[in-house]
Amino acid sequence: MASEAPDAADTEKKRVLVVGAGIAGLAAALRLHRQGWDVVLVERAPARRSSGYLVNLHGPGYDAAERLGLVPALAPRDIGFFTSIMVHADGREKFRLPAAVAEAAVGDRALSIFRGDLESALYDAVAGHAEIRFGTTVHTVTQNADEVDATLSDGTHIRADLLIGADGVHSRIRELVFGPETGYLVDLGHMVGAFPLEAPPEHVPEGAGTTFIGPGRTAAVMNLGPRRSSTFFAYRCADTRADLELGAAAALTRSFGDLGGGVADALHQLEADPAGAYFDSVGQVVMDRWSDGRIVLLGDAAWCVTVFAGYGAALALDGADRLGSALADHGENIPGALGTWEASLRGEVGKRQTLARRGMSRFAPPTRAHVLAGELMLRAIGLPGLRTLVQRSIQRANN
Repeated sequence: MASEAPDAADTEKKRVLVVGAGIAGLAAALRLHRQGWDVVLVERAPARRSSGYLVNLHGPGYDAAERLGLVPALAPRDIGFFTSIMVHADGREKFRLPAAVAEAAVGDRALSIFRGDLESALYDAVAGHAEIRFGTTVHTVTQNADEVDATLSDGTHIRADLLIGADGVHSRIRELVFGPETGYLVDLGHMVGAFPLEAPPEHVPEGAGTTFIGPGRTAAVMNLGPRRSSTFFAYRCADTRADLELGAAAALTRSFGDLGGGVADALHQLEADPAGAYFDSVGQVVMDRWSDGRIVLLGDAAWCVTVFAGYGAALALDGADRLGSALADHGENIPGALGTWEASLRGEVGKRQTLARRGMSRFAPPTRAHVLAGELMLRAIGLPGLRTLVQRSIQRANN
């Protein structure tokens, strides 16, 4: 249960500087505003960005969305469950997993939404209550026992009681306070790409998604109608830096251009408009501590579990909500609150990072034999007895 917000009239407002207007940063801004904090949020991008890939909120992630008051705004945007079609390289169907299989496994306290929709719901909830500056980043930061002083790229200074670095896996705040990225980012030797589709893919049935899984790679294409369709690609990569330099269109076409069906449809759209794609190497952020005095890292900046965990958005919401609770409980002792908050999350983050490393082989199977074994497991999930086992396994993972 979230702690009650203090009466803002009875105490001088604390100020928080939040760096990063993604899920973690917006959730933290919303939580602390509701506790009576004065919120300043800066984002290095020149404007709001949206992305077309799906995020799943269930277990603690759904609980946090509920406590933050987001469920009424998110529920109408929930795409629900859809049929998943496993396909051959040319796009021909192998077998189907009905929507009921996923629904039975996850349960009714779950949301499947586009990342951009979640960010929009958070932004709408906080925009009227916080000072938000786009096209702005932090150049320098210092602190003493009483406050944090940040110099921004627009030349202004912000003094705050707390600074939250929620600026993603390549965090500027982490670099300034804790040191270079090379000391914390563990390259897992894979690439991921995701992008929205302006037009529904011709070779994917409406209301369904197709997935190709082959040695070292996965390609998924979803047809949920105009401007609601999307893709997801993952593949093993020996030189992630080289593929990043190639860019999304060239790298994904090189790795998946031999595939037909919905993948071919998606790649053609990507070539026409590559700017909207998310494309990055897969890496986990591993740190001994997430805070220093009055400065704390949140979300991917602190712990990036990777898309292979399927839990990044949920952890961002849950982490922001728990951070608000810890700050409310500790009053003026902000460093103490940050220590308590970190201790409450360490176990969950460690579990999700371990699950992600183990799960990489599901997205990029080492051999053809691993592909076939995975297909046998997926086919078996449709059997009633094994479906129950899968449901129980997912429930245990969320507890």
